Amino acid sequence: MADVVLSNVNKKFGTFSAVENLNLDIQQGEFISLLGPSGCGKTTTLRMLAGLEFPTSGEIRIGDRVVNDVAPGDRDIAMVFQSYALYPHMSVGQNIAYPLKKRRVPKAERGEMVAKTAEMLQLTPLLNRKPKELSGGQQQRVALGRALVRDPKVFLFDEPLSNLDAKLRGYMRAELIELHQRLGRTMVYVTHDQLEAMTMSDRIAVMEGGKLQQFAPPQEVYRAPANRFVASFIGTPGMNIVDGELREENGRWLFEAEGLSVDAGHLGPDARPGPAAMGIRPEGLDIGAGPITGTVQLVEQTGHENITVVRLAGDLRMTGRTAPDQIWKTGAPVQFSIDATQAHFFAEGPTGKRLNREDPAVEAQAANHATLKEAIS
Repeated sequence: MADVVLSNVNKKFGTFSAVENLNLDIQQGEFISLLGPSGCGKTTTLRMLAGLEFPTSGEIRIGDRVVNDVAPGDRDIAMVFQSYALYPHMSVGQNIAYPLKKRRVPKAERGEMVAKTAEMLQLTPLLNRKPKELSGGQQQRVALGRALVRDPKVFLFDEPLSNLDAKLRGYMRAELIELHQRLGRTMVYVTHDQLEAMTMSDRIAVMEGGKLQQFAPPQEVYRAPANRFVASFIGTPGMNIVDGELREENGRWLFEAEGLSVDAGHLGPDARPGPAAMGIRPEGLDIGAGPITGTVQLVEQTGHENITVVRLAGDLRMTGRTAPDQIWKTGAPVQFSIDATQAHFFAEGPTGKRLNREDPAVEAQAANHATLKEAIS
């Protein structure tokens, strides 16, 4: 196992900054997800860890060694790609054995290592098949086996499940969680899928515009987002974001927007009167009762719950979760309330800082995440 540390890492392509002043301290045995939208810098970061790109400045350390100029094959890492990258003319066994053959591992020893890896990934009956004879999930397991057989210090995953259907992705998520628990190796996982990041990771590095926005356990990212971008990116359905203004009144803060007035309570020291935004997750709305009046715009029935979109004054829309039997017709008037204790308040701007005081429940929720991962696996 190995620590992975990125210190003030920058990567430029010409005048374009793909990664800016990135600092990450990944501990031995952690499962870390790099999460963000396309173009946020997460894949470039992974490629720098792999040695496929070199940083413009800064330092990358794996274990006790600086690897900025070290070739990929000498970093003791293994990478699993989105495209599987299997050799079509080789059998499953030959694909898994290929890294060992390149390292001139004796044939008998290769056979033992391949057999052990195939058994771990339930590939033993498929060892003589060619990749074209396998399903997408089986091909992904072969690609994983080719990485596992090397027994590297660090595993790097570049959106390995994105080509799979939803059911198979769920299965492979559980497989990877179990594999990480069994091996205890450091794993860095790139994804744009927040469900993957939330369910699999010890910590999530949320990136946008080449910059790190937050690096924290999943429940902290969800319950105490560092800024407006993280708040709006994490969560399905997404957080409701309302632009308005903050004003102070007798030591407490009040948030006001068209058709809304919410008691913000005691905010952090960075709070200032003036333009700001409020965020409230769908579970923070009580649709069907309350002092606020809106019009039902859409009801999405998912089976275990309904996602109800309500239109307020102007063009403001808010989304809430309702019970399966709570179904309103489009255009129907509806009353609702906002649970101010679940509201977040942000400074002005797309990455405006979260102004709330820290949520004491976050630490307890984060401590329970290991139990959540075990339940999913």
